[in-house]
Amino acid sequence: MRRLNFHHLHYFWAVAKEGNLTRAAQSLHVSQSSLSTQIRALEEQLGHPLFIRSGRSLQLTEAGRMALDYADTIFALGSELQTTLQGNQQASQALRIGAVATLSRNFQENLLRPFLGREDLRITLESGSLDELLERLALHKLDVVLTNKAVSADAQRTWQCRLLDRQTLCLVGPPRQAGQAFELSRDLDRARLIVPGRSSDIRSQFEVYCNSHGLAPVICAEVDDMAMLRLLARDSGDLALLPAVVVQDELQSGSLQLYAEIPEIAEQFFAVTLQRQFSLSILDELLRAG
Repeated sequence: MRRLNFHHLHYFWAVAKEGNLTRAAQSLHVSQSSLSTQIRALEEQLGHPLFIRSGRSLQLTEAGRMALDYADTIFALGSELQTTLQGNQQASQALRIGAVATLSRNFQENLLRPFLGREDLRITLESGSLDELLERLALHKLDVVLTNKAVSADAQRTWQCRLLDRQTLCLVGPPRQAGQAFELSRDLDRARLIVPGRSSDIRSQFEVYCNSHGLAPVICAEVDDMAMLRLLARDSGDLALLPAVVVQDELQSGSLQLYAEIPEIAEQFFAVTLQRQFSLSILDELLRAG
C-alpha cells in the first residue's frame, strides 16, 4: 500500500475549506489545473471521489467529509507540534487568546493583568464570534477561547471547558441622594433599564426572575456589546443591568452607584481549550490564575 501523499492531502484540505477551486488555487499560489491534478491523484490513491460539483462550488462527498475530518486532525497536530517545539527553543513564550466579542473588556484585562509587562511573554488577543474562535482553536491557531457560555465536547471536538469566575448581576445607575435606598421588590417596576440583548444568557435569567416575582420594568435599551452597555450606563442616567466588573472603574470613581445585587442571576466566564498532546506551561499558568 502506497504511503499517503500529505502534499496532495493539504491541497484537498485547502479546497475543502474554501469550497471553491479558484479561491483555493489563489491562496496556494498554484494554477487551477495543477490543483485539480493533485486532487485527482489523491482520489485515485484513496479509491473514492472526494468532491461533486454544485454550480460554481464544490460539495464534499461522504468520503470527502471523512477525509476532511482526518485532515483537520493531521494538520492541527502538525501546527501544535511546530508551535510547541519552536516555543521551547525561544526565550519568550506566546499566548494566543480568543475572546467572544460581547465579553467584558474589564474581565479580560483583570485576567491578563498579572501577565502584562512580562519580557518572556507575547500575548495576542483576538475577538470574534464563539463559532469563529472555536474553529481557530480546533486548528491550533488559538490556545484558549474566553467566553460567557459553557461549551460541551462532542464527537468531533474534545473541548475542555473550565469555569474561571462567576459574577453576580447588579443594577447600577447615577449616584442617588442620601437616604434614598433602592428596593428591588418595590422600585424595579418603576425603573427604566438598559439590559443585555436577548441572545444573552443573563438577559434570559433576568426575564425569568421578573416573571417569577411579578415585575415588569421598562426596558429602554437592549445592548449586546458590554463596552457599549458600559457607556450607556455611564452617560444615559438610566439604570443598567450588568456584572459589576463591567463598570468597576465607574463604581470606584463614584460616577455610578450600585443600586442592588440580584444574587439569583450571575454571568459565568469560561476558558475553552482543546485537549493537547503537549502541555503549554503559560496556558496552565493563566488557567490557574483564573
